[in-house]
Amino acid sequence: MMAMDPELKRKLWFTFLALLIYRVGAHIAAPGVNVAALADFIRNSGAAGFFGLYDTLGGGLSRATVFALGIMPYISASIIFQLAGGVAPSVTKMQKDEEGQKKITQWTRYLTVFISLSQAYTFALFTESIPGAMPNPGFASRFLMVITLTAGAIFVMWLGEQITERGIGNGMSLLITFSILERVWPGFLQLLNYVKGNVVTPIGAVLFIAMLIAVMAAVTGMTMAARRIPIQIPRKVMGRGRIREGQKTFIPIRLITAGVMPIIFAQTIIIVPGTLASFTKNPVLTDIAAFFSPGNMPYDIVFSLMILVFTYFYTSIIFNSVDLAENLKKQGGFIPGVKPGASTADYIDGVLGRVTFPGAVFLALVALFPILVSKWLNVQSQFGGTSVLIVVGVLLDTIAQVEQHRTLRHYDSFMKGGRVKFRGRQQRFM
Repeated sequence: MMAMDPELKRKLWFTFLALLIYRVGAHIAAPGVNVAALADFIRNSGAAGFFGLYDTLGGGLSRATVFALGIMPYISASIIFQLAGGVAPSVTKMQKDEEGQKKITQWTRYLTVFISLSQAYTFALFTESIPGAMPNPGFASRFLMVITLTAGAIFVMWLGEQITERGIGNGMSLLITFSILERVWPGFLQLLNYVKGNVVTPIGAVLFIAMLIAVMAAVTGMTMAARRIPIQIPRKVMGRGRIREGQKTFIPIRLITAGVMPIIFAQTIIIVPGTLASFTKNPVLTDIAAFFSPGNMPYDIVFSLMILVFTYFYTSIIFNSVDLAENLKKQGGFIPGVKPGASTADYIDGVLGRVTFPGAVFLALVALFPILVSKWLNVQSQFGGTSVLIVVGVLLDTIAQVEQHRTLRHYDSFMKGGRVKFRGRQQRFM
């Protein structure tokens, strides 16, 4: 068995320790908060869906931890600039330039701090409104809460960037994934308690585990599935007698190009009526929230349609067929049977539209999985479609980066060995 590369080992240890620090902080309660009173109120209110979404992304907002805001402020800031790139030409130009990307990264950090301050202050006001949640309400407690949560969000952002730079994988995504995986064991124990309490039959528990494994396998397959558009790069004379041979390659168009973002967008919007109803006690909002409660037919239909719409919307933003066609044209590449330029962009858009539809339908089915399981098997699953998509996508990406690192190190070692051998022969022949 080949020994692990020291650099890869160091990166893996750094990533593990950073994730461990993050999860420790996610269990330390913020000062001046009665966590039990806060958790009881959230559990019995219509805002449970909102806090559940935040907790899924690793925040621990329902427990008011020092990392309660988690990575959500940074994700929100990143999405804002990502969406701005699709509508503002100046931002689009900056995204293509190295210096511009550095500026956008810095602006994203500033916007993260602003969003963190806003969310921390709102959460402090919310906590004060709950009887017993903040034993000593007032300016001092509110100020301490805002400073603690904002500092926690900034530290989480810095920790994610350090993992990306010094560790393995995308730091922000790994922070979310690690917090989701942490719930595997408690979820298994909860399932055993359901069986012991005769809430779920043993057959139902086995069916639930089998369905969960099947969903994970399907998500893995769909995440890796792609439609390959063939590309032909002709032979070209580079100068001084150098000739670049013709190549045949392809452009992979993934079935789930948008990833998990359409589900997050749809969930964020559809839980708004229930959240506002729990805060304002407005009868109209309460009726709307009851009408769109999970498990009802209107909720399932609207939720699925929103995922379909957001899948196409987000895909159109992150996948620029015009730029891709222009780059192919500059390299002399072309799609067989398609004219370079605008015709190539139209062809890629057509393929992307056809491929995106089954991917969008699959995302809707995965998002409805926990709701359907709860209705059929009477099992409250802690692992929704969002969690499965995030975990599978991030783990596949991390494994690919590890393999890429090992391949590059092996290639470097091979080249160094070749140079040493060549030099040795040179010395003998001289």
